[in-house]
Amino acid sequence: MAAMNRRSFIKAAAGGAMAMAGLTDVARGAQEKRKPNVLMIAVDDLNDWIGPLGGHPQAKTPSLDRLAQRGYVFENANCPAPICNPARASLLTGKHPANTGLYFLAPLFRDTPTLADAITLPQHFRQNGYRTMAVGKVFHHINDADSLDEDGRLAHQYGPQPKEKLSYPYGHPLWDWGEFPPAGKRTPDDRIADWAIEQLGKQYDKPFFLSAGFIRPHVPMYAPKKWFDLYPPDSITMPNVPDDGDRISPYARKLTHAHTAPRHETVKKLGQWKHAVRSYLASISYMDDHVGRILNALDASEHARDTIIVFWADHGFHLGEKQRWGKRSLWSESARVPLIMAGPGIKPGRTDQPVGTIDIYPTLTELCGLPARNNLDGHNLQPLLANPNTDWPHAAITTFGPNNHSVRTQRWRYISYADGTHELYDHRADPNEWQNLADDPTYAAVVAEHRAKLPEVNAPLVPNSAGSDSPLFS
Repeated sequence: MAAMNRRSFIKAAAGGAMAMAGLTDVARGAQEKRKPNVLMIAVDDLNDWIGPLGGHPQAKTPSLDRLAQRGYVFENANCPAPICNPARASLLTGKHPANTGLYFLAPLFRDTPTLADAITLPQHFRQNGYRTMAVGKVFHHINDADSLDEDGRLAHQYGPQPKEKLSYPYGHPLWDWGEFPPAGKRTPDDRIADWAIEQLGKQYDKPFFLSAGFIRPHVPMYAPKKWFDLYPPDSITMPNVPDDGDRISPYARKLTHAHTAPRHETVKKLGQWKHAVRSYLASISYMDDHVGRILNALDASEHARDTIIVFWADHGFHLGEKQRWGKRSLWSESARVPLIMAGPGIKPGRTDQPVGTIDIYPTLTELCGLPARNNLDGHNLQPLLANPNTDWPHAAITTFGPNNHSVRTQRWRYISYADGTHELYDHRADPNEWQNLADDPTYAAVVAEHRAKLPEVNAPLVPNSAGSDSPLFS
């Protein structure tokens, strides 16, 4: 072989160094790729009226049914707060309202002294090598710039809306329902799904954390006609709503009525109850179709095998149960939420152990091999993912204002109010929470056991809080 001159040697050495650098980059990229991607799908105001939870016998949610078959369903999942802003802030920061003082619609979490410097769930992933993206309503009102590499926006858009209300003539402009918009007119949820699908079709040099937050079934409960056609009006199964009588204290009535939602007696007087239930079901099926579009896009992409899917709702929703509409209660209709996880490392299964959406943060951190955050209020759900019957000592806590808490265990829901009144429901015998057992001496030990699980701290309201009767709406 001919001797190599100095210039050739330097050129070859430089090329070799570049090749080595390239190999190092490839190796580094491959190492990063070993971490799973995350696809997080959030839904606004969704209760248990989905196929996997069976909350309504007529709910048609084939996409969520399919996700549940391949994933893990938490049948007893609960929100940290029954209202959008604190529910989402708690999930995304891992801090419970009782510890932060963020109980209501305002301020936003970055304007809350206890959360101003919080490292959010996607921000933690961003700081550990992930590309973070979000579209639609993931955070409340606006998505957090510190948490995201890319924001598809559409975070708080409820349109399009008709020039005049369709069905409910009173109150806040968003309290309405019916067939809208007409065929061919796009909604924010259409665009949210489109944007998420576009991102799933791309290649990335690092793992990604992609969040998509759908608006429906949040009011206005509008959906195109095709989704109403799934639910013929004469066949709608209505919620069973007995008179709660004295089983609910005056304080609880006031707490859950001090907001912009309709009164149940007004909805009935207008002859709108069945139409509203039908509209909610149609809105759910409309949302489910968008979820299916995203899942189909993921399955068709190169990311199908290495992406963890998390589906969650911020809180539930009343449609007449306990004579209430909307959220903002500590009962099951408002506190219980869908939570489904699927993907690598997650075996299909179910559990009725009590969990909270606040547990998503530590669980995803562990599943993706990121450094643990030791100051979080939630619990890692991996023991339940591994064995649904494992010993699980935790209760799920839902809080609505200082000193108002629901404690959900596997069998019981205990509610303690700031005025000293309380409620206890046995879900084995009374899943609708109609029989308050709290003052029955027979259950004194159960009450004491659950009172011991109440939050030890009840942080005062943060400055500039918008309370339960605020004109702000979510």
